[in-house]
Amino acid sequence: MAVMMQAFYWDAPKHDKKEGEWWNFVAEKVEDLGKAGFDALWLPPVSKASDHSSMGYDPYDYFDLGDFDQKGGTKTYYGNRAELEALIAKAHANGICLYADMVLNHNSGADEEEVNPLDGQKRWTKFNPKSGKFPRDWNCFHPSRYEQVMMEGENFAGFPHLCHRNPVVYTAMFEYARFLIEELGFDGFRFDFVKGFGAWIIGLLAKYRYVKDGNEFTPYVVGEMWSGGEDIEHWLDKVNKLTDTQIAAFDFPLRYKLKDVCDKPSYDLRNLTDGGAVVMKRPMHAATFVDNHDMGDNAIINDKMMAYSFIMVHEGYPSIFWYDYYNNGLARPLTPNGIDALVIAHHKYAGGDSEILHADPDLYIMQRVGYKDDKVDQPGLIYVLNNLGDKWSGTSVKTKWPNQKFAPIAWDGHDTAHPDERTTDAEGNSEFPAPPRGFAIYAPV
Repeated sequence: MAVMMQAFYWDAPKHDKKEGEWWNFVAEKVEDLGKAGFDALWLPPVSKASDHSSMGYDPYDYFDLGDFDQKGGTKTYYGNRAELEALIAKAHANGICLYADMVLNHNSGADEEEVNPLDGQKRWTKFNPKSGKFPRDWNCFHPSRYEQVMMEGENFAGFPHLCHRNPVVYTAMFEYARFLIEELGFDGFRFDFVKGFGAWIIGLLAKYRYVKDGNEFTPYVVGEMWSGGEDIEHWLDKVNKLTDTQIAAFDFPLRYKLKDVCDKPSYDLRNLTDGGAVVMKRPMHAATFVDNHDMGDNAIINDKMMAYSFIMVHEGYPSIFWYDYYNNGLARPLTPNGIDALVIAHHKYAGGDSEILHADPDLYIMQRVGYKDDKVDQPGLIYVLNNLGDKWSGTSVKTKWPNQKFAPIAWDGHDTAHPDERTTDAEGNSEFPAPPRGFAIYAPV
């Protein structure tokens, strides 16, 4: 029922020649994104990092949004507070929510080295931010008097790691989260590198009683647990015990399966049916995606629309990558062959449970059974994924719809031909094909 966009990629301001102007650049796209059906934008870290041209994953001053001359410049890589607030206001006016990227595990860019008396080691842990908020010293980092040894999590890249058990630290984290929601207008959080720190701090920040427009507000929360299915399952269990089971995780296991679908032509599609993916076990807690800013050399190279088609017709909260949509040209508006057509299919038809109708090494067919209430009417769909590189492929399957005509609403692959309409028999049977190395989505009409 919703689609988010990751509204950046690595060094996006530099590559798109929008350094210090990214918030304005995204704002230019907001109206079109709203019309296309996007419900939310995940923005990069908004705070001043160890350098003004940093991506923000090395935070220095959480409360400098590009208005203080420090770390080499005044604006952040993306802009300043006024430009960010203008983007948020425009997004809300177009029905789009905003999710803030929360980097709470570590800091960088300290102003001084100091000796930690607990172990005698010298580290860069003295911070004197020009915002005047959250100055900190060695006792705000590990090892601290509040936690001499990290009780949970793991170290990352040699950065000083915040000790959230220090009341000064978690008070600052509460204030930062409240500032983002209540003063700037964000609608949710994406927590970076959640394996690095205790799940309890995310639970506390998620359950704070935020107030927006005079009403209590519950943010959307998703964590980046970059790990295997069992680790993600364990983290979800732990963090959701602290909340009303509201917290999701990015589905890394599914993403790596989809990379193999796209980049390994002989990949066995039956692997998509097992329980390794978050979306197959806990669809309400799955944020599905194809690529993101961290993938680098591991990005999907071939037939990427196969992966996008899969996440857009199954359960979970799908995330579209800005670079694919714009820079790789996969939006393909006003055609049945791009992401825009998949967003329409997601909103209009992809309701109810997913039921796998057929799976063999080269062919996967699924139906969404549909969902209807006072506000929603999604009649369901048939989805076909074809792994064969040299021919159309399909097979007869028994659907839930007897004597029903189906029209193709989205498709792509190594053939430009238009799929034909299909009609099921009295038992709901019909053959549904898809193009070579491609997909087809059929909707009841």
